[in-house]
Amino acid sequence: MITGVHTMFYSSDPAGLRAFLRDKLGFRATNVGDGWLIFDLPEADMGVHPAENSGEEGAPSGTHDISFYCDNIHQTVDELKSKGVVFKGEIEDHGYGFVTHFKVPGDFYVQLYQPKYKK
Repeated sequence: MITGVHTMFYSSDPAGLRAFLRDKLGFRATNVGDGWLIFDLPEADMGVHPAENSGEEGAPSGTHDISFYCDNIHQTVDELKSKGVVFKGEIEDHGYGFVTHFKVPGDFYVQLYQPKYKK
């Protein structure tokens, strides 16, 4: 029986991203050797979105995506900014929730949202 899900980021700055996840986002981790951290994550959910095979609109089939969610996006953004986390754009209403993106080591952005749906 499946007991969980393992997610993965690929980064050009893996040590920096590991430190960011530990120090800025506050995730506990197990060092499995040589600084490789496996993070203990809070609850999770998974969605399945339609894909465009042409890749012209939306993500192509087989694409994966990781985002984080929170209970109060304004409070969470303020807390993360106080730790030096950089955000792109303002918080926007995307229908399913309130959304913004923050920069992580490796020079890419990750979505943060406050869902409107009940869990």
